Amino acid sequence: MSQGSRPDRVADLIRAELALLLAREVHDPGIGFVTLTRVQVSPDLQLARIYYTALGDEAARKKTARALDRAVPFLRRQIGSRLRLKRVPELVFHYDESIAGQDRIEQLLNDIHTNAPTRDPSGDHDE
Repeated sequence: MSQGSRPDRVADLIRAELALLLAREVHDPGIGFVTLTRVQVSPDLQLARIYYTALGDEAARKKTARALDRAVPFLRRQIGSRLRLKRVPELVFHYDESIAGQDRIEQLLNDIHTNAPTRDPSGDHDE
């Protein structure tokens, strides 16, 4: 068994359980529509970094971040009872900026494509 496989498996399990918990068990109205993009677990299984995206503007994003931080103790207890780990990792939520960056790049490419001058397929130019 390779060294990195256990943290990866634990990360996948934590992501799946957190997604279920956030959808069905956490009833904080501050948590809007949240998508968990990835979970990274440290090699010693002591820390889990949970990356997420949320719909809304900057104010909604901050509200979601505060609500997720409030939910951490509950989520840790639930993860501990469901996954039966010796020690439940600390859960740290991070907003995933990479998705916003990808959306911005796609928007710029679409703008370039939309505003590009049309070319004559025959290659003839105004003569």
